[in-house]
Amino acid sequence: MTNRTALITGASRGIGRACALALSEAGARVALAARNIEALNQLAEEIRARGREAHAVALDLANSDSIKEAAASAAKQFGHIDILVNNAGVTKDGLSMRMKKDDWESVLTTNLTGAFLMTQQVMPSMMRERWGRIINISSITGETGNAGQSNYVASKAGLIGLTKSLAQELGSRGITVNAIAPGFIETDMTQGLSQELKDKLLGAIPLKRFGKAEDVAAAVRFLASEEAAYITGATLDVNGGLAMR
Repeated sequence: MTNRTALITGASRGIGRACALALSEAGARVALAARNIEALNQLAEEIRARGREAHAVALDLANSDSIKEAAASAAKQFGHIDILVNNAGVTKDGLSMRMKKDDWESVLTTNLTGAFLMTQQVMPSMMRERWGRIINISSITGETGNAGQSNYVASKAGLIGLTKSLAQELGSRGITVNAIAPGFIETDMTQGLSQELKDKLLGAIPLKRFGKAEDVAAAVRFLASEEAAYITGATLDVNGGLAMR
């Protein structure tokens, strides 16, 4: 990935942070985007200490102006964006019967609309270069559903549909668009699960462990590589066998 630039949203922690480290180790320059600019600056310093290039940009995916500014900042720093990892996401769980309209809309706005608007920002330069990698981080729940998460599930299922449509639109320009559907990964978002639920889930996972952020990052690195040039419109499950299609 030498001379390629990757923009990773939600890069301050968890899966996004692991993706940034993996892509930088593969040779890409990385633009790190999230709301927590302090954490991004720390990660950028860590990456630079390894002899790689990194640039931190503030990003609020619920704000269209912030999306434009973040993309412009990354492009100004590195020239253009070759690889986009739409990773950032939020949850506001609750049963559908009692879910507030604001909780529905805020999750869809960040997780789905934000990813779409960010993709729009990087498409023109990818089309000019006739090369690009767009990787959307969906979720196992976007394929299976999950009680109490109708907003989150809808956003992640929407990312899979968006992936397929964009793959058809952009394929002729040498741009691949794929999704990754992680299962239960050890991140801040899963730490709040009860031990009873964790034990139940582990019993249903054939590999008998939760995933690590690095497991997802390895899949991102592959889909961003030249070796994945003939893969587009696909959803890669990284779930330890919890859900099989």
